[in-house]
Amino acid sequence: MHPLLEIPEVQALDHRGQLVRIPPELDVPLTPRVRALVDTPAFQRLAHVTQLGLVRLVYPAAHHTRFEHSLGVYRLGLLYLRRLAHDPRFQVVSPQEAEVFLVAALLHDLGHWPFCHWVEEMDLPGVPEHELFANSFLLESEVADVLLEQWNLQPRQVVTLLSQKPRTRSSRILASMLSGPIDIDKMDYLFRDSLHAGVPYGRNFDQARLIGSLCLNRRGDALAVTEKGKTAAELMVFARYVMFSEVYWHHAVRAATAMFQRAFYNLYRELDLDHLFRQREPEMVEQLLQASQGRPEHALLVRIFGPRRQLFKRVAQFSYLEHPLVYRQLAHRPYRWSVEFSVRFAELARRKLGRDFPDEHLLLDTPPVRCEVQFDIEVYYPKQDCYRPLEQVSPVVRTLAREQFDDYVKRVRIFAERGLAQQLRELPDLVDLVLEAAEAAES
Repeated sequence: MHPLLEIPEVQALDHRGQLVRIPPELDVPLTPRVRALVDTPAFQRLAHVTQLGLVRLVYPAAHHTRFEHSLGVYRLGLLYLRRLAHDPRFQVVSPQEAEVFLVAALLHDLGHWPFCHWVEEMDLPGVPEHELFANSFLLESEVADVLLEQWNLQPRQVVTLLSQKPRTRSSRILASMLSGPIDIDKMDYLFRDSLHAGVPYGRNFDQARLIGSLCLNRRGDALAVTEKGKTAAELMVFARYVMFSEVYWHHAVRAATAMFQRAFYNLYRELDLDHLFRQREPEMVEQLLQASQGRPEHALLVRIFGPRRQLFKRVAQFSYLEHPLVYRQLAHRPYRWSVEFSVRFAELARRKLGRDFPDEHLLLDTPPVRCEVQFDIEVYYPKQDCYRPLEQVSPVVRTLAREQFDDYVKRVRIFAERGLAQQLRELPDLVDLVLEAAEAAES
């Protein structure tokens, strides 16, 4: 038997030992040392951090947690290892390195705080990347003790795989399995987010076929697929595209996001971020509400988290294809510039409409500076014994992944309080006002 197949957790895939059930009817094997990690306070905290945060305001069943997602990613990690153990070139990965990979798969979201991605989008000084924030949980908590005592692993090995640039061939392979075009994280979140949101888009690719086609690329240092997995890989690209378009960047989701981001931006300098980011979601929301008492930010947060859902409405929307001039002026800007634009636009709108309103009632939402990772993977053709880039053999990938993914799924939007939004939409020179505000923000 291949040494990787003798890892207890991989063997447990075929045994009816201790299991935990996650949707949709999936059994995740729990060995005693996996259970020890799951039972730590740091991991249990993830049961109180939702995977999609504000998306639930639009898709009400999307309450699933990073706890559930982490178990799903860990299960996929086992399936990837079992499949790749049959690839002779994968033998460069030792059993201990494979165990580090499994731990990393289980704990990859340990540093996530509530609404993490929406905060990270703003790229604010003093806000850590969640991958680095996870290091304190991995190195200084009960998790570290479990790794040392029950896994015989150094916590620093897990930190290195999760947050540092891989330097060896084996670490590059494992890093591509954790974070790459067809990694275990994307494969789980696309499927799971789609399932809980109640939409089919993220489930319209064949997971089993894709896993069954896994192999290594031409250089032997990253994942690839055989030609049997080509269609499944194409559909995964399309699934990701549609999930961004219809779920993650749904206009109402982004309205809530813009409101939350502006409130957080105005408050964050006064907050103990290290303490705040270690909280569970309900506690974090309560702390933000308390910190904003008596301020305009409080009204924004109450509209999101209060007893009545009162999201801002679209004033205007600009896409890369339909409004290239305005889009180029406003997209991929630093968040601080977006706030400056909003303030300038509010000044112009007050003069134009002859009415007063708080700056926080008019918000710009724009694709962040950093773009989504492009889809770059090779397809192996056994009969010809050759590799070809997926984009070369797939018009779907060439269109959706290479011609800047972000520009096709992420739109520039201006949101405002309902009554104000209605008045602004009726202005005949609205686009001129937008361009004037953008010019003013530059100065």
